[in-house]
Amino acid sequence: MSYELIAILMFSSMMLMLLTGQRVFAAIGFVASVSAMLLWGDGGSEIAFSAAMKLMKWYPLLTLPLFIYMGYVLSETGIADDLYRMFHVWFGPVPGGLAIGTIALMVVISAMNGLSVAGMAIGATIAMPELLRRGYDKIMVTGVIQAGSSLGILIPPSVVLVLYGIIARQPVSQLWMAGVFPGLMMAGLFILYILVRCKLRPELGPPLPKEERDIGLKEKLLLLRAGILPFLIFFFMTGLFLMGYTSLVESAAVGATAATVAALIKRRLTFSVLHSTVKKTLGISCMFMWIILAALAFGAVFDGLGAVKAIEGFFLGQLHMTRWEVLIMMQLSFILMGMFLDDTAMLVIVAPLYVPLVRALEFDLVWYGVLYTITCQIAYMTPPFGYNLFLMRAMAPPEVTLGDIYRSILPFVLVMVTALALVMAFPEIALYLPRTVYGQ
Repeated sequence: MSYELIAILMFSSMMLMLLTGQRVFAAIGFVASVSAMLLWGDGGSEIAFSAAMKLMKWYPLLTLPLFIYMGYVLSETGIADDLYRMFHVWFGPVPGGLAIGTIALMVVISAMNGLSVAGMAIGATIAMPELLRRGYDKIMVTGVIQAGSSLGILIPPSVVLVLYGIIARQPVSQLWMAGVFPGLMMAGLFILYILVRCKLRPELGPPLPKEERDIGLKEKLLLLRAGILPFLIFFFMTGLFLMGYTSLVESAAVGATAATVAALIKRRLTFSVLHSTVKKTLGISCMFMWIILAALAFGAVFDGLGAVKAIEGFFLGQLHMTRWEVLIMMQLSFILMGMFLDDTAMLVIVAPLYVPLVRALEFDLVWYGVLYTITCQIAYMTPPFGYNLFLMRAMAPPEVTLGDIYRSILPFVLVMVTALALVMAFPEIALYLPRTVYGQ
């Protein structure tokens, strides 16, 4: 049996197990272990062992539980509630203003969190009830929350970009900087769409009643205090790292500490909140570690087979595809997998194949990390099985049906595809900031 056929069998077996509902790490790890034993006998067990040791020696992996902890502290202690009140007052008079304020809230939460799940939880529990109560169209509301929450995996400190940096061996600081302008551009496109849509159809997003808009400038300025603590957390965590004062792990520790201090200042860090935060952090962190461990073993078997070279030769040599055609095909495959998997699973499954291929095609790996992340955002919300669609259904009130959720996301997906096309056509959107700061 040829190595190419073995590689195809491994990949198809793994996808088949995933479709049967097996846990991601179990499917990947099982296929990797069995393939290694069949190919190399008893010596194949060393592959999984070496992958485990490599994982334990990855010092940057400490950032994951710290970032996750920080995000859950901000969510569980209600600091996001204060931010939403501020955006509610400042943007309320504009048609669709509360929806615009929700996008702004998601940008701030993304800059402190790094996970889309936390953004979705905050939007569904804080913003959605208020928007529906104010007469906003339920389809518009669900689309806004899903689109806004997706920014969490692009705007720094993105946990997904940290994982990509670890696997692709790229500097996380440059990846974070590369995600800034595309993330803000995408948020701006969301806001522009909401403004235009609500201007044409005001009933979709009515402005605040006049009596609620009559708030003095002094009170409005006092509400800005809600943004002080989040800004300080972001500065101490990301700002010090980008300026070179802290390492990646140190910045994560600073962020977790700053979030805890902020919760103490607000007098909201109760024992029940701390217990819930630590429990959720442990669960998510262990999930990430198991998935990465399984992916490393799977990648080692693939590398041993020489599958990457075979795939490169197949696309470029036999099919005679251009490098841009190969790149577009890779992005389409991410969207297809996103119907069944989350972003972490997609990354660790295909990174052993795609990262060397991207390097061979002479594309910038930092730029490709941004493309991958945007494509994951699109895949999250692509019907019929997008990850965020069912997460939204679980958190939404009963009057919001799955059909409403499907319809709500289509215009935002088109906006995100536009953003992806812009970053592909103009790589400097992503690369200008890291190249300027690091003088490349």
